[in-house]
Amino acid sequence: SNYAAAEMIFSYLKQNKLMARIKPLTQLRISLEMNFANHALPSGGVSGASYIAWRLNKLGVPMSKTTIALAVRFIVGFGAFLTLLAVAIIFVTVDGAINRWVILVSAGVASLMIGSSLAAIYFIRSEQRIHVAATWITNAADFLTHKVTRGRRVSKVKAQRIETYLLTVRQDYLVLMQNKHNLVKPFIWGIVFTAAEVAMFWVAFWALGTQVNPAPILIAYGLATIAGFVVLTPGGSGVYEALMVSFLAIAGIAQDIAIAGIVLTRVIILMFVLLIGYVLYQMALIKYGKNDRTDL
Repeated sequence: SNYAAAEMIFSYLKQNKLMARIKPLTQLRISLEMNFANHALPSGGVSGASYIAWRLNKLGVPMSKTTIALAVRFIVGFGAFLTLLAVAIIFVTVDGAINRWVILVSAGVASLMIGSSLAAIYFIRSEQRIHVAATWITNAADFLTHKVTRGRRVSKVKAQRIETYLLTVRQDYLVLMQNKHNLVKPFIWGIVFTAAEVAMFWVAFWALGTQVNPAPILIAYGLATIAGFVVLTPGGSGVYEALMVSFLAIAGIAQDIAIAGIVLTRVIILMFVLLIGYVLYQMALIKYGKNDRTDL
């Protein structure tokens, strides 16, 4: 899983001659370091992105190019999940033993993700629409801040900063669209990554003596992953597990078994990432200097 996550980034960089040959173990190491940053700090994935930009810069990759590679990882990961989700919906539909609400939720998730992608592409292709989107996001942030704090705080979100960021994303998008063929390898690794992530939960249930259809696990994993980007707890902990357990219970899996399987898998994953990732992270800081790591 960790190696596939690394290849989603490095396969793109290598195809575009943005970095020299890199050893597989080094790729795995950097992936674990990034994963540690994501799970150790409450940032919704921002810490990991910040860290890998700094880390790859030490290997000669400009930060602007790393930003594009991270965008590739997000895009192909999104596409890989949707591809596997379509297959999962077919299997769930054929399996008459699974609650039909699962099919409805699955179709809803797929529709939401596709609709969000199309809306994002619609706005990102036009500078004028980006200006409108930046204004809307700023107004929404102001409104939510006012409501949540009952008028005691003022939102610090600025339309100009949002617009500048979106314009940068637009440039990255245009570059990607000019080199679509370079997305094939990262997409294949995205399929491997998603399948490996789901397989870990499936094996955990198997170890507990329960055979679970992997299709509902994939759908539950997708819901939890989406929530992980929104919730700012480290790695989405708490909400991630609750969502997976709730969905699997709806899918017909006994709640005690669902809790045992999900918690067992998450504990193993977090222990692996936090213990080994921490050691590798600290080794990188010692090698390249802690003074450069001011953003974390």
